[in-house]
Amino acid sequence: MNTPVYDFLIQYAERDPVRLHMPGHKGRFGAPALQRATTLDLTEITGADSLFEAEGILAESERNAASLYGTAYTFYSCGGSTLCIQTMLLLMKQQGRAVLAARNVHRAFLNACVLLDLPVQWIYPRESDGILSGTYDLADFEAALQQQTRPACVYVTSPDYLGRMADIAGLAELCHRYHAKLLVDNAHGAHLAFLPWRCHPIQLGADYCCDSAHKMLSGLTGTAYLHVRSDIDVEPERVRDAMAMFGSTSPSYLMLASLDWCNRELASPLFRKQLEEVLDRIQQLKCRFSPRYCFVDGDPMHLTIDAAAGGFHGLELAAYLEQHEVFVEYADAFHVVLLCSAANTDRDFDILEQLLERFSPTPAESGEKYALPRPEKVCGIREAALAPQEIVPIGESSGRICAAVKVPCPPAVPIVLSGERIDARCIAVCEAYGITEISVVQ
Repeated sequence: MNTPVYDFLIQYAERDPVRLHMPGHKGRFGAPALQRATTLDLTEITGADSLFEAEGILAESERNAASLYGTAYTFYSCGGSTLCIQTMLLLMKQQGRAVLAARNVHRAFLNACVLLDLPVQWIYPRESDGILSGTYDLADFEAALQQQTRPACVYVTSPDYLGRMADIAGLAELCHRYHAKLLVDNAHGAHLAFLPWRCHPIQLGADYCCDSAHKMLSGLTGTAYLHVRSDIDVEPERVRDAMAMFGSTSPSYLMLASLDWCNRELASPLFRKQLEEVLDRIQQLKCRFSPRYCFVDGDPMHLTIDAAAGGFHGLELAAYLEQHEVFVEYADAFHVVLLCSAANTDRDFDILEQLLERFSPTPAESGEKYALPRPEKVCGIREAALAPQEIVPIGESSGRICAAVKVPCPPAVPIVLSGERIDARCIAVCEAYGITEISVVQ
C-alpha cells in the first residue's frame, strides 16, 4: 500500500528547500534526538493538502485506511479519540437525536456533552467489576429507546478499560430496529479489524466508531481514526466540518505521516503474522498461569489480571514488575492491565513470564469493588460544569453538587457526574481510587 503523506515529507526534506513558512524551527532547531523528526515537520504548503478540506495526499491516505477497515469513510484525527467523540456527538446534535449512553464513559464524552449542551440518559450495568467495567443488558437499552419521542443514538465503550467487550452486534440490531444510530468508543480496539475473527465495531454494525491508532497500533500518541459505516447516508464534508469545529488548525504532519505509514503496516502480511504470534504467546501465558492468576475475558490484547480474585493487591504486582523494568498500562487494588500489541516480542513475553513465575504476593483483601454510584441529579451537566465553583476536600463534599469532573487519566471514567449531588457512596468510591479533592458548585 502506498504512503502519499510520508513520501511527500521525505521528498520535501531531501530537496533541502529554503523554508520561508512555518514551523519556526525550519527543520534545523530542536533537541538533538528530534532533529530527524523536525526535517519532516511541515505545515500546509503547496502539495501537502489540508486535513479538514482534504482533496490530495491526505484524502488519498484516508481512502487507504477506509479500504483496510471496510468503511465508507475514515477520517484522521490529531486530537485523539477525544476529537472523534466530539465530532460524533456534534453530528448527533445536528440531527436532533437524544443521547443514551452506557455509564462507563471516558471523561472526553462528558466534556463534549458540556460543550454541546447535550443531556444524556444513562444506562447502568446490571453487574459491575469496579467503576471501569460492567455487564450491560440489551433490554435496558431497548426500554430506553422505547421511551424516546424523537430519534436517538446509543453510545457505548467497547473494549472498556479492562478489555471487556460489549455485544455490539446485538446493540446494532437493536438500534437499527428503532432507527437509532450506534456510536462506539473503540479507542482501545483499532486492532480488532485484523484479528482472525470479525469483532471490530464497524464489522459488527456500528454506525460511527472512533479508534485510537496510538493505543494499539503504531500511530504516534494522539492519532486516531473516525470511522463511518458503509451504508450511512452522510456527506463527508459534513463530518470534516464537524471535526474542524473542535480540531486544531495546525494538525501535526508527523502524526499524519505516522497514520499514513500505519496503513502500509496493516496491509502487510508481516503485520498479520506478528499479530498472530503475539496472540499465541498471550494464550500460552494464560494457559501456563491459570488458575494461579485470574485473567479477565475480552479482547485478547488486553492482558488484564484480576488481582482481587487472586487474593492479592494489584498495586503490589504492578510495583514488582516496575522494579524489574516492566511497566503496565494501569493498576489499582483490583486489577492490573497489561496492553499488548503486534510490536511486542518474544523477549517481552519471556521476561514477563519469568516475573509472574517469581512473584510471591502478600495475601491481601483488596476491599470492595465499588460499582459506579447513582447519586441524585440536581441540574444539567453543562449548567454545573460552567457554574462558579470551588475545590474542596472529598471528605467535606457531602451534599454538594459536583461541578467539573475530577478523575485521573487513566482510567478517566467519571465516578460522579457534573450536576449530581455528592453522597457518602460517591465519597467512598472517590477515596478508594485515591481522589482527595473535588470541584463543586459554589
